[in-house]
Amino acid sequence: MATVADLVGRALARLGAGHCFGVVGSGNFAVTAALRSAGVPFTATRHEGGAATMADAFSRMSGTVGLVSVHQGCGLTNAATGIGEAAKSRTPVIVLAAEASAAAVGSNFSMDQDGLARSVTADAHRVHSPESALADVVRAFRAARDERRTVVLNLPIDVQAKPAPPEAFAALETLTPPLPPVQPCADEDAVAALAALISSSERPVFVAGRGARHAGHELRALASASGALLATSAVAKGLFRGDPYDLGISGGFSSPLAAELISEADLIIGFGCALNMWTMRHGRLIGDATRVVQVDLDPAALGARRPIDLGVLGDSASTATAVLDALTRFGADPSPRYRTPEIAARIAASARWADAPLDPPDLSGTSADGEQLIDPRVLSRELNAMLPAERIVSVDSGNFMGYPSAYLDVPDEHGFCFTQAFQSIGLGLATAIGAAVARPDRLPVLGTGDGGFLMGVAELETAVRLGLPLLVVVYDDDAYGAEVHHFGTDETVDLGTVTFPHADIASIARGFGAEGVTVRRPSDLVAVREWLDRDPSRPLVLDARIASDGGAWWLAEAFRGH
Repeated sequence: MATVADLVGRALARLGAGHCFGVVGSGNFAVTAALRSAGVPFTATRHEGGAATMADAFSRMSGTVGLVSVHQGCGLTNAATGIGEAAKSRTPVIVLAAEASAAAVGSNFSMDQDGLARSVTADAHRVHSPESALADVVRAFRAARDERRTVVLNLPIDVQAKPAPPEAFAALETLTPPLPPVQPCADEDAVAALAALISSSERPVFVAGRGARHAGHELRALASASGALLATSAVAKGLFRGDPYDLGISGGFSSPLAAELISEADLIIGFGCALNMWTMRHGRLIGDATRVVQVDLDPAALGARRPIDLGVLGDSASTATAVLDALTRFGADPSPRYRTPEIAARIAASARWADAPLDPPDLSGTSADGEQLIDPRVLSRELNAMLPAERIVSVDSGNFMGYPSAYLDVPDEHGFCFTQAFQSIGLGLATAIGAAVARPDRLPVLGTGDGGFLMGVAELETAVRLGLPLLVVVYDDDAYGAEVHHFGTDETVDLGTVTFPHADIASIARGFGAEGVTVRRPSDLVAVREWLDRDPSRPLVLDARIASDGGAWWLAEAFRGH
């Protein structure tokens, strides 16, 4: 007898759900089995938090709706941080959360699952009955895909077990994914106003964010006609890769040249970008006379983080095309503005961190107890030159995070996965696995700290089991480095709560079935070349013993807002 759980699984498969990650228990066993039977791939993880983050990363890198399957009650609470990260990032994810029956008020698993979902800014949906089940699933799917929401779809276990109406399964035979809505272009007045601002500008800069990752072609064309330089927020890194006027990331990870050129702009236009404290360095990248524009689909986003001179409500791609048409129609000034040969030469020479001189000089050396340590900048630069271009880089959170973000190049916007909206450490390993599953054609690379790696280390077994050729670079300083460098400026502060005895991370990795190598100097990276030459089918974990940077440049940015 086909049940509601069967109906839910088959419906999500028909709607085009991409991949499911989860930990299976009694409450979500049936619906997970139904998904697998209907052809949706499933990855069993070691923790629900890892499952949620993997689904988040998979959705970002694949462009499809990711699924999470969790047990009622504790399974959902375990996944809460990953759900919160996805929700704050507007990632299309559906969490299939088994739920205690409404009448089971004394159940150990009974809790306010709707309230938990809303507390981390996710949407709360429910399959209410056998009769409404199909409509409930379609509604949840559309909210996730079309509104870019993270949805917790509660599945009461008594409703899951009930027979599904035959007419619902009949409707499945003709169920197709609903057409996505056409994203609106800005109205004519807004387009004209933006075109006028561009025409009167001498040094325009476009900054593309998460909401413009689909608009790279259109923004390149508009920038070329406008004489504008191009930059991105961290989450859109790689969008303009290869353009001679690409400045890379705007904000705390900006190279000195990129920060200089952005701060000298007389017009900054954020396309699908919040222009928040990270991307604009708390406003210090915006000059006193600089005009600021935001283009966004969400009216609440316009001017939410800082005063703006013009807010344009519309899709970034179609709006860029409309503005380009307006400039062409009214005869744009042909002067190059910010796109001069001199600027192009400066960008080619030093806009990338890998090309910038080390300032201060190489920090590599011997620690107080005689251990050889490697400068994290040297480590990152050497790896960038060594790894194949077709890579997908994921980054955990911590003092180290700017090194992989700034130094490791990526081929395009699908080569960088940055789960940082909730600013939680420990998400990196799961992020890298989800990204690797989405893009098996690219070498997955993770930059993480020792604290974050050990927090999420259970998922290393998942990576080994999946046979992923994942390079894990652990920037290891035996501490929660951000706190050490921030609070350590006061010599009276006891740092015993954020420093730890050395853990042999390479040996831990080998215990999980991965390869593990300790790196103290550039010559130790020969192990990476040898691993790549073997066409690897299991992860390599580098325990990189890094020299202290005294607190990275982006660390000051992070704590400035606290």
